[in-house]
Amino acid sequence: MKEIISTQAAPAALGPYSQGVGAGGIVITSGQIALDPATGNFVEGGIAEQTRQCLKNVQAVLAQAGLTLENVIKTTVFLKDMNDFAAMNEVYATFFTSDPPARSAVQVGKLPKDAMVEIEAIAVR
Repeated sequence: MKEIISTQAAPAALGPYSQGVGAGGIVITSGQIALDPATGNFVEGGIAEQTRQCLKNVQAVLAQAGLTLENVIKTTVFLKDMNDFAAMNEVYATFFTSDPPARSAVQVGKLPKDAMVEIEAIAVR
């Protein structure tokens, strides 16, 4: 049985998908871009600010499921430009300070709303 996870503390879905889905002991978040849930607009700044907001949005979806970043076992980071990897990684490290999850990071051709970064997570209960 799947559980749909939805919260106003993260941006609303931009299409026919859920912010997160739980099944069994796993919770998977949809990719989060750097939209401020209060305004629906991108946060001001560059890759560091966008990475920070993406991870805050992931945190909000996980919190709705009763989880924290400590429950995350895998993330995927989609970057518009791999040259932003070091700056993204610096911010990412402040969210996962010990025992970080497995991670993939790839450059993609284009992200929703022309975002600089998108991050998704898989967590366990």
